[in-house]
Amino acid sequence: MDANKYIEIQHAEMVFNTKKGSFHALADVSLNVAKGEFITLIGHSGCGKSTLLNLIAGLTVATEGALLCGGREIAGPSPERAVVFQNHSLLPWLTCHENVHLAVERVFGAKESKAQLKQRVTAALEMVGLTAAAQKRPHEISGGMKQRVGIARALSMEPKVLLLDEPFGALDALTRAHLQDELLGIVAATASTVVMVTHDVDEAVLLSDRIVMMTNGPKATIGEVLHVDLARPRDRVALAQDPAYVGYRSSVLEFLYHRQSRPVKDAA
Repeated sequence: MDANKYIEIQHAEMVFNTKKGSFHALADVSLNVAKGEFITLIGHSGCGKSTLLNLIAGLTVATEGALLCGGREIAGPSPERAVVFQNHSLLPWLTCHENVHLAVERVFGAKESKAQLKQRVTAALEMVGLTAAAQKRPHEISGGMKQRVGIARALSMEPKVLLLDEPFGALDALTRAHLQDELLGIVAATASTVVMVTHDVDEAVLLSDRIVMMTNGPKATIGEVLHVDLARPRDRVALAQDPAYVGYRSSVLEFLYHRQSRPVKDAA
C-alpha cells in the first residue's frame, strides 16, 4: 500500500434521485490523502462537502467512480472510519461514559473483558478532558462538552480515519477555538488521518496540511488544493501575525469569492 494514497478517490460522481428529478451533486472528484494527513474540505453551501465526506465514510455509495481506504474499496460504514457530526448525536438517557461505551462495546466487545472496555472508555474521555463529567448526561453539560464526548466516542474505536463534519460549527467562538487546539493535540498524539468539512477559513488554515476547495454545485468538483506548509505544533496567536498564514488565508478567500466557479488542477 502506498502511504501517500491511503485514501483514494477516483473520478467519483454522485447523483441523487429526487421527486423533482435527478440532482448531480458531485462530478469527477479525484483526490489522494496520505496516511496521517489532515485535510479540510471548504466551499460555499451546497458544494458537496458533506456528500464527499459521506462517500468516504461509506454512508452513501458513489454513482460512478471508486473510493478506497488502505487499498480496499469503501463499500459501507466501518469502525476504521469514525465520523463526528455537527450535531453531537448523543443518546440523552445515557451518561457520557455510557455513550462512549456503546461504541467501544460494538467494536471490541467480542474480544475484550468488561474491565478492558471500561479502560478504553476512560482513556478516551481523559483524552478530551472529560473525566470529571463521565457520569453526567448530555443535558447536564455544555455544547462544547457534548462535542468532546462525540470526539471521544469516535477516538475510542481507534479509527484509522477520523471524519469530521463541521463539528464546531454550532459553538461560540471561544469554545470553538479551545476545541480546535484540543483537536490539534489529539491528532498529534494519535497520528490520525483526518478529513474535515468546514466553512471557516481560519480553521482550515490552522488545522490543515492541505485545504481542498470545492466549486459550487450542481456538479461540484475540486477547484483547487492548497498545501499549508506551516510547522507543527501550531500556535494560533503566533500564526495570526505570520505572513505565510496570512497568505494562505488570502488564497482561500480569493478562491471562494473570485475563482470558486472555475475548476483548476492541483499542482501536486
